[in-house]
Amino acid sequence: MAPSDASSEPIRVAVVGLGIGRMHVLSYKELRRSYRVVAVCDVDAERASEVAGWLRDVRAETDIEAVLGADDVDVVDLCTPPAQHREQIERCLRAGKDVICEKPLVGSVREVDEVAAIAAETGGTVMPILQYRFGGGVQKLRHLVDADLAGRAYVANIDVAWRRGADYYAVPWRGRWDTELGGVLLSHAVHALDMALFILGPPAGVWARTATLVNDIEVEDSAAVTLRFRSGALATLSATLGSVAEISRHRFTFEHLSAESGTEPYTNSADPWDITVADPDHQGRVDDALAELPAQGEDYIGQLERYALTRVAGDPPPVTLADARTLLEVVTAMYVSSREDREVALPLGPDDPALEGWQP
Repeated sequence: MAPSDASSEPIRVAVVGLGIGRMHVLSYKELRRSYRVVAVCDVDAERASEVAGWLRDVRAETDIEAVLGADDVDVVDLCTPPAQHREQIERCLRAGKDVICEKPLVGSVREVDEVAAIAAETGGTVMPILQYRFGGGVQKLRHLVDADLAGRAYVANIDVAWRRGADYYAVPWRGRWDTELGGVLLSHAVHALDMALFILGPPAGVWARTATLVNDIEVEDSAAVTLRFRSGALATLSATLGSVAEISRHRFTFEHLSAESGTEPYTNSADPWDITVADPDHQGRVDDALAELPAQGEDYIGQLERYALTRVAGDPPPVTLADARTLLEVVTAMYVSSREDREVALPLGPDDPALEGWQP
């Protein structure tokens, strides 16, 4: 639980769940001066053995209990199915482990609050994975907003057009409310939404329509959403899992500049972004501000790189439980809006039953 007292002492990590968890393992491999993977865990023993073989001296486990009981694990990185996160986070914290957890963190806003209370009780930390906000393009725009060089926000346009079919949903826990917890809004477009919140802050209201049009599943696979922000800015989010051509795209329109991402479906937060400035004098100020930004890693590597630095410094992680709470509260409002066909104001009231969960 205590931060490392020297950057030469790697953080000892166990990765649990080796679907998307394999990407985490590869990221830790790139960051081997800061991390050492000591164990990987998956219910599929063959998969666990395969991934363990990617690195030296890594144990392959099939039971999370073996990870929780290990003295050489500082951090448990949970990449398990969403419905398992809440219980596993608590078990890790009570076993004296810090936690990194894939999205969605938990299944309700109330559960985020419960996790925060357990972390405070045990002295542990929990870092949600929201790796897209560490892309070089979105980091540059955030820096310009923080430097008050963007001006007033007007409009944001967000597109998530991916393709998922029967083979994807053949995995038993996907496509079901009780195990995946949601559909395209929660499992696919959530990173694109987080990027918008990272730039514009929490919205004041959302109006959403969702539908299941592409796949024979319980949860939604298509959505159209409008967001109204406290600044007065507006945004639209469209998301589908039926697009033949896969893209992700963000376009932000501000008073003094516009910023548009690339369209690579899974890396659109990365450079290059097109930032167009209103006039030559302001262009110089923007260029000077961007020159101040240090070169840092992107995506998972970017988030984990910063996490290692915060542990050494004893600072909060680069993504906090408060960040996850805000994101899940917005997602909750979207599901409520879709079911009730109305704008849902944010933040939700303290007694709003939707805080207990967005699932039907």
